[in-house]
Amino acid sequence: MSFLSKTWSDSRLSHIVVIYDGQCRFCIASVNWVELKLACTSIPYQSADLAEYNLTEKECSEQVVVIFENTTYKAAAAVAFLLRKRGNKVASSLITGSGKLGQYSYRWVASHRNSLLIRAMTVLLERAAR
Repeated sequence: MSFLSKTWSDSRLSHIVVIYDGQCRFCIASVNWVELKLACTSIPYQSADLAEYNLTEKECSEQVVVIFENTTYKAAAAVAFLLRKRGNKVASSLITGSGKLGQYSYRWVASHRNSLLIRAMTVLLERAAR
């Protein structure tokens, strides 16, 4: 039996929890965009009780984390999961199907949040979420 199934009620297990960087403008815009079509609880890792989710600050500072039904998704897998649940199945399949390329792309975005490309994507996400 996993940690989550021991401590969470059945209703919480069926709910999507997103733990993200609450100080990153791109991350905030991305979560707001996801929430337009997907019910989830989004928590900045900086204010989350990470022990409750069996997570560390280090892993949450490096990647988005999604918890759903006893499964924890991280980084590119978390993004693909959220896109699929949101209804963006083609984008989700591209990330999942590209394997290492999807993982590498996630790491590139995460390490280039202040690049012109990511800042432009942030503005587009913010506008879409209005």
